[in-house]
Amino acid sequence: MADLEHARARIASWHQALAEQGLVHRAPPPEPNGCCGRGCNGCVWEGFYAALAWWEDDARQLLAAKA
Repeated sequence: MADLEHARARIASWHQALAEQGLVHRAPPPEPNGCCGRGCNGCVWEGFYAALAWWEDDARQLLAAKA
């Protein structure tokens, strides 16, 4: 997930797949709003994308358990 637009599309796709199976999943991580734009090591965006990857893994497991 290299950019926010792609991340938002992935979230929407997971929400749709889960809803089609009647599954409810916790909310995805919130988008950061405190980035300074200086390319810091450990940027809030790095944390967001890492948390989003965990969220997607959880969603994948929910769907697999339903199947």
